[in-house]
Amino acid sequence: MKRSFSKVLRTLVVAAGLSLTLASGMSFAERAPMAPLPSPSGVDVPPASVPANPNALANGTQAQAQPANPSIFMAPNSDPQNYVSIPDKQAGVLIQRAGQEWRVIRNGIITVYGGWLLAIAFFGIIAMYTIKGSIKLHEPLSSIKVKRFSAFDRITHWVMAFSFLALAFTGLLILYGKYFAMPLMGGVAYGSFLMVCKNIHNFTGPLFTLSIVIFFLLFVGKNIPGKGDLNWLLTFGGMFSGKHVPAGFFNMGEKFWFWFGMTFLGLVISASGFVLDMIVPFMQIEYLRGTMQIANIIHSSAAILMTTMAMGHIYIGTIGMQGSIDGMKTGYVDATWAKEHHELWYDKLNK
Repeated sequence: MKRSFSKVLRTLVVAAGLSLTLASGMSFAERAPMAPLPSPSGVDVPPASVPANPNALANGTQAQAQPANPSIFMAPNSDPQNYVSIPDKQAGVLIQRAGQEWRVIRNGIITVYGGWLLAIAFFGIIAMYTIKGSIKLHEPLSSIKVKRFSAFDRITHWVMAFSFLALAFTGLLILYGKYFAMPLMGGVAYGSFLMVCKNIHNFTGPLFTLSIVIFFLLFVGKNIPGKGDLNWLLTFGGMFSGKHVPAGFFNMGEKFWFWFGMTFLGLVISASGFVLDMIVPFMQIEYLRGTMQIANIIHSSAAILMTTMAMGHIYIGTIGMQGSIDGMKTGYVDATWAKEHHELWYDKLNK
């Protein structure tokens, strides 16, 4: 009996000793955190990414202090390139911080302020038409026609115009469609529709670029600043004063649109679009994520600015001014219109 009792007592003593040893070891481990183990990829996590108090992850203190950025993401969310064995070396960056900045710029600055700019231009044109109406001729039409544009001029212009409208429509749907079209159509239908818009946008872009280049070569000589342009600019073409301001073949407003709107912005949009389509000719470009993000910002900003200016050009060229669209429809304008809006050019024809 005594022998059995002594065996049981020894067993209890050994078990109690092991329990105390395990408890003391756990308490020591809590006071002195173990250094992080090397990562499987061979790239060690820097000490700065380890929280000062590892227990904070367990008790929720870390989540309260950094709810959107737990420390386990601090190493991946960095720009240094880590090692990958696959051909796509960009995969070495798990979370690209520049991509977060690009998203803020695209969905914030460009989308919001660009939307306001387009809205101001659109409703400003409506207000102008409502208040002033179409700009009428001061003299009756003479029924005498003056040739202004050739057939090739007009074909080039309309190819550029319709390709621009296709690009503007699909581009605005790509940028703003998720805010108004997707709730109406649903995610699946909107995704299919947006893919169609994207293909139209991509294939129409080179045609738009080609028409810009041809139109530039056709009319660059007539858009050189000359006599009467400074006076037209200072008086804004007499739009608000109502006074007649002589102009040449193109007035200064049309020349500004030609040089800045069509040529500069058009080519900036085309160049950045070629990068996004990955079809840049005659150059070796690495189409990395950072490159595409910069190209997207430039492309969107220039496109919104050009669309805003194009609204004014379309308005003046259609309903905003009597007889202004005749030149691009038939190639001929009335002599009264030519004398009133382009007097210097009209006088030169009659010399």
